[in-house]
Amino acid sequence: MATSMARSGLRSTMLLFRRGVKAEAATKRSFSASAHDDTREAAKWEKITYAGIATCAVLAFYNLSKGHPHHEEPPAYSYLHIRNKEFPWGPDGLFEEKHHDH
Repeated sequence: MATSMARSGLRSTMLLFRRGVKAEAATKRSFSASAHDDTREAAKWEKITYAGIATCAVLAFYNLSKGHPHHEEPPAYSYLHIRNKEFPWGPDGLFEEKHHDH
């Protein structure tokens, strides 16, 4: 496998020599973007990220500081708390106020 890759590399180098291209240009790999472009792109997205964090923090602070409307308590309907037998933990529900008069 390695020998076939070396042969194909040698062939491409020989073809470039026949066309008059220098050896240094043939061995240098060219990438689609340079390292400088990558640095600028990373810096751009870092700035966008910080701006997004600041924007979200300001919006969250604004939404949380506005307050919220308080609604009236619903009427105490007698049919909502029908208990036909005692709970195992006593006469009061688990999440209701405890009555200490019993």
